[in-house]
Amino acid sequence: MRFTSLKLDSLRDLFIEELRDLYSAESQLIEALPLMANAAHSATLKSAFNHHLAQTKEHAARLERIFSGIGEKAAGETCEAMKGLVKEGQQLIDAKGDANVRDAGLIGAAQRVEHYEMAGYGTARSLAKRLGENEIASVLQQTLDEEGETDKKLTSLAESQTTPQASSTGSR
Repeated sequence: MRFTSLKLDSLRDLFIEELRDLYSAESQLIEALPLMANAAHSATLKSAFNHHLAQTKEHAARLERIFSGIGEKAAGETCEAMKGLVKEGQQLIDAKGDANVRDAGLIGAAQRVEHYEMAGYGTARSLAKRLGENEIASVLQQTLDEEGETDKKLTSLAESQTTPQASSTGSR
């Protein structure tokens, strides 16, 4: 059982916690993406991970600007969900076997991360709107749109980059 000191007395409290969770998630992803890029066999997938790393750094910087604008600190929250997703991704990074199959697994792991981030940014954007923080909502929507585009690119990679060998069944 985990004890928490989290206290949510207002939507603003929840909003700040959501932002802190996203900031922790982005920070963890900044550490994980270079490992995923190094593990990728496909040059296209390596490039996609490196591109998303630059984008993720910008997402973290946007969150820092939001925190500065509302007079709050970004630190204080550890995103346990991202911690788990990164751990699962690490298992694929360390996996032995066919490099094309591992690439397919890395794409899946990256998409799980994107879906988690899209849910978080959508929630934070909705809370910002309810709080009348329309400029912040707009910034969060921009990031949400970029996360969605990354997911679409990963889907395209999954459908086009995976070789027939990776999609065939192995020994049963």
